[in-house]
Amino acid sequence: MKFVVSSSELLSHLQAISRVISTKNTLPILDNFLFNLNKNELEITASDLESTLITKMSIENSEGSGLIAIPARILLDMLKEFSAQPLTFDINMDTLAIVINSENGKFNAMGQNGVDFPVLPVLKKEKKNSFTLNSEVLLAGISRTVFATADDELRPVMGGILIEASPEKLTFVASDAHKLVRYQRTDAKADTACSFILPKKPATLLKNILPKEAGPVSVEFDDKNASFTLAGYKAVCRLVEGNYPNYNSVIPKNNPRKLTIDRSEFYNTLRRVSVFSNQASNLVRLHLTGNQITVSAQDIDFSISAYERIKCQYEGDEMEIGFKSGFLLEILANLNSQDVIIELADPTRAGLFLPAETETEAEDLLMLLMPMMINA
Repeated sequence: MKFVVSSSELLSHLQAISRVISTKNTLPILDNFLFNLNKNELEITASDLESTLITKMSIENSEGSGLIAIPARILLDMLKEFSAQPLTFDINMDTLAIVINSENGKFNAMGQNGVDFPVLPVLKKEKKNSFTLNSEVLLAGISRTVFATADDELRPVMGGILIEASPEKLTFVASDAHKLVRYQRTDAKADTACSFILPKKPATLLKNILPKEAGPVSVEFDDKNASFTLAGYKAVCRLVEGNYPNYNSVIPKNNPRKLTIDRSEFYNTLRRVSVFSNQASNLVRLHLTGNQITVSAQDIDFSISAYERIKCQYEGDEMEIGFKSGFLLEILANLNSQDVIIELADPTRAGLFLPAETETEAEDLLMLLMPMMINA
């Protein structure tokens, strides 16, 4: 088996799928890329058993076909040091010896039998659902929500993104019980109502690959696995099993207090004031009155405190509410609009954070943050 490939193009494809490879693989074969040459198409696979990424490249100059596993670390480390040039891979399929010829040198490595690489799971036809959406919609849905997923081994469903498709819209939800994000798109839908929970790792892998792609993404899933087929890549992953909590029940409906504020000014003020908050609680207080908000924090143990006033538009009675500064900063960092609308009911109920303007009319973004008790 022999083929010629551009070093820079190969490196780009390998780096995109290499993030799936775990540093603690249970199977040694998973430390390799699986190369599958078929005529003029080279298919490369990387996997950690739970998630698998596949990419395809067109090869102009090739002889023979075959399946071989090539050590990932050696290949990546070598390709990073090359300037863009053609490389010739000459592989003896009997001995699995790999010879890579460059313009000025020759590199030898040993592969493994590609047959030992785990096979992809097959989706059950009787339980399979599918829909198609634009790559930009999927990227936006994952990017807006993945930060709110939990790292809780006791509640694995909270460690993923709930993706709900219906004939009217597509909904992405993530929550860690302190904060919740719901992102909806009316320009993406499915023929029938269906849903699955996408784990955090494959969601992050897709977030890195999707900017390289344009066009439609085909999503197929059953009760155990899901596959995402893009123009140049395919991702297959095991789903989180279980039922996602009823997120709509925690979103407060009647919020008489409404605040509109410049997002970046509020964000920068919070960063400064939160330095003076208690290191254990990270509590910041928001005092709302008239057309201004006072952001304050203190740590009695170290006799430090700070406050800053910001102008805003506020409708409602005077109130004070406390939030964990780290969570509040995360929410503001993941809202893209210039102004943020904050809807509040009372100091004990969750606050809603909404963008004052959205990038497209088809999207609806809502973020929720639970308050902290303010000790009198």
